[in-house]
Amino acid sequence: MDDRENTAVKAADLFNDGFHCSQAVLCACSKLFREEPPPPELTAAMAPFAAGMASSGQVCGALSGALAAVGFALGKTAPKGENHKAMSRIGHEMVSEFNRITAEHGSINCADIAKVDWQDAEAVRRFRTDPDSRRKHCVRVVRETAAILHDLAKKHLA
Repeated sequence: MDDRENTAVKAADLFNDGFHCSQAVLCACSKLFREEPPPPELTAAMAPFAAGMASSGQVCGALSGALAAVGFALGKTAPKGENHKAMSRIGHEMVSEFNRITAEHGSINCADIAKVDWQDAEAVRRFRTDPDSRRKHCVRVVRETAAILHDLAKKHLA
């Protein structure tokens, strides 16, 4: 298995093991940019981005996790600091590619990809436990997001 596939599989495995999509992509992809993993506090801070930003069904958490991985590595850490010159380019291309991989669902929103009412406890339980639920679409999106971010990191930081 090559590095790209390892990154994609790691993201899917983290998602399947219990991380939210936002956390899975962040943790699988942060090593593309830095040797050290994200601190536990950053991983925890990504939790509310799941289920489309605080379970609202808005922007998919996988995209939020990808952009957080980029910012974690390339964003400025002081008000007068500077962002890495590739940060905006990678982020912009990630959003464009995310639009492409979610086009079949109609949007980049969790509500369109997962089709779950995150406020309905029974619907959430079915999503998490039923092998025929749309969770398989989320796993695919998480995998593809990680693979694309791998490609973008190699393209812009090689």
